[in-house]
Amino acid sequence: MADGAVPRFWREIPQRYNLIGNQCGSCMEIYFPPRESCPYCRRKSMGKMKELKLKGHGEVLTYTIIYTAPEHFEGQTPYPIAIIKLDEGPKITAQIVDCEIDDVKIGMRVQSTFRKIQEDGYIGAIYYGYKFKPVEVK
Repeated sequence: MADGAVPRFWREIPQRYNLIGNQCGSCMEIYFPPRESCPYCRRKSMGKMKELKLKGHGEVLTYTIIYTAPEHFEGQTPYPIAIIKLDEGPKITAQIVDCEIDDVKIGMRVQSTFRKIQEDGYIGAIYYGYKFKPVEVK
């Protein structure tokens, strides 16, 4: 596989490659991950929930450093995990990459990036998904 190429299996699942949420057509609330119905205004999905590609920019609300990782992530420790409020409103939990642990700060601007999450050596699968990296200050 060429360097940087995304395996076909993952390219065909838009939610894995992009941050795909949805928006209620009644109250305009935005959700990630997508929901069948709006928990805010209780409208059913009958044409009211619209798919929405999120831009992937946001701000770190809080974070922690993982020193004791779950199985298959032991080689990545220590690493920061943050709750990020996306500019569109939803809050998500994601790993922060491409910076030193001491550089992660509450209020830091971040953007999503597509990265390898883990490898399953038993079946040979590589799992991809989103992580977040600091926004370069210009």
